[in-house]
Amino acid sequence: MTTKRCFPPVVDPHTRVLVLGSLPGEVSLAQAQYYAHKQNRFWHLMSDVLDVDLVGLDYDSRLATLRRHRVGLWDVVAEARREGSLDSSIRDHQGNDLIGLIATLPQLRAIAFNGGTAAKIGEKALAGHCDPHAIVKLPSSSPAYTLAYAEKLIAWQALCEWLA
Repeated sequence: MTTKRCFPPVVDPHTRVLVLGSLPGEVSLAQAQYYAHKQNRFWHLMSDVLDVDLVGLDYDSRLATLRRHRVGLWDVVAEARREGSLDSSIRDHQGNDLIGLIATLPQLRAIAFNGGTAAKIGEKALAGHCDPHAIVKLPSSSPAYTLAYAEKLIAWQALCEWLA
């Protein structure tokens, strides 16, 4: 199995909502971009949540737009052994310092987990450290999670509460 590493966090002091994934997949790692797989619906979901066309932007502009809307990105797993891209294949993971990152975000109001694996690992890492932050468990934006887009979007629109 190959060891995979996450990307640096995309945050600034104005971040109000932090979206945490598990660990970037193969396509994302190859392109050094969060949610680079064309079938991953992350950029579509965030476009609808923010009412901004992120899909039509280049990657750097996407990140800048997220920051401008006070949305941050990171992963719960710093590194792990994994063949392929499935979360179920993650082995021997080392967690990111979520508590340390949160301490640098004075305007943070909500922590959103993109998928079940991110939620399971992240909630364990944050146990007892999230007050007064809201925890939001989102259906995965991954194509491996086959819930209909419209149903995913309903859940993801909960982020609007903390971004208004």
